[in-house]
Amino acid sequence: MIYSLHSVSKLFPQRRQTVQALSGVTLNVNRGEQIALLGQSGTGKTTLFRLLNGTLRPTAGSLLFDGRDTASLSGSELRTMRCRVGTIYQQHNLVPSLTALENTLCGALGRMSLLSTVRGIVRPAKADSEFAMHALELVGLADKRSARADELSGGQQQRLAAARVLMQSPDVILADEPTASLDPELAESMTSLLIRLARDGRKTLIVAVHKVDLATRHFPRVLGLRAGGLSFDAPPSEVRGDLLNTLYARDGKAGDERDGDRFQYKLRCAR
Repeated sequence: MIYSLHSVSKLFPQRRQTVQALSGVTLNVNRGEQIALLGQSGTGKTTLFRLLNGTLRPTAGSLLFDGRDTASLSGSELRTMRCRVGTIYQQHNLVPSLTALENTLCGALGRMSLLSTVRGIVRPAKADSEFAMHALELVGLADKRSARADELSGGQQQRLAAARVLMQSPDVILADEPTASLDPELAESMTSLLIRLARDGRKTLIVAVHKVDLATRHFPRVLGLRAGGLSFDAPPSEVRGDLLNTLYARDGKAGDERDGDRFQYKLRCAR
C-alpha cells in the first residue's frame, strides 16, 4: 500500500475565518492503482494532491506514505518523499524560454542541488540526456526536442509536463485536471497516455478529471470528492444515478445544467 489516509482534515487559517479544505478523508491506495478523482471546483482536490505529494501536511488525522506517517518525516525524508511523487499541474509550470529537452531535464531538480541542475541542463551528462530523450519519445515529442516550450501547442505542453515528471522517475504520478484546457480528442489522448505510462512503468496514478465519462471509461476506480469529504469510492459501473446527483448537487439541491459534468451526464442518459 502506497497511501493510507485516516480521518485527514486540512484547515487554512485566514484573516477573519478558518477555511476547511478537507474534512475526515479516509482512503487507502494500493501500489500501481489507477484512480480518477471527480468533484466540482473548490471541493478540495488540489489540497488533497498537495497532501499526497508532501507539500502540505494534515491539520488532523494521519497520512501514511509507504508506511510512514508524513507528520513524522524529517526535512530530508520529506524531500525524498517529494522526489518519489511526481505532480502534473493544470498550469504546466514550464520554463517558456527553455527547449523541450531542457524542460524535461528540469525533472531532475528534486534530486540535485540547484547549481547541479543548472549545470545539468546546460551541459547534461550523457545518461541524463538519453533518459530525457527517452521520456520525450514516450510522450511523442522526440521531434520537438529543440523547440522552445512557448512554441508548443497546449496539448504538446501538457505532454511535455508529463515528460518532465517521467524524468523525475517517481513511484506515484498525480495529475491535477491535466485535460481541463484540452478539446475532447486531446483529452482522450492525454488520459490514455497517462494510463499507459503508469502501467508500463508500474506507477501509481491518481488523476483529477472534470469529465465523468473520462473517469468511467478509463479508470478501474473512481473517487468523488464533495465539500472536502469523500462522497464515494466505487468502480466505474456504479458511478451513476444518485452518486452523481449527490456529488454535483448545489446547496443540497440537484446540480443544474450549468455544471459541465452534470450536464454531460444528463445528456448521455437521455440518449
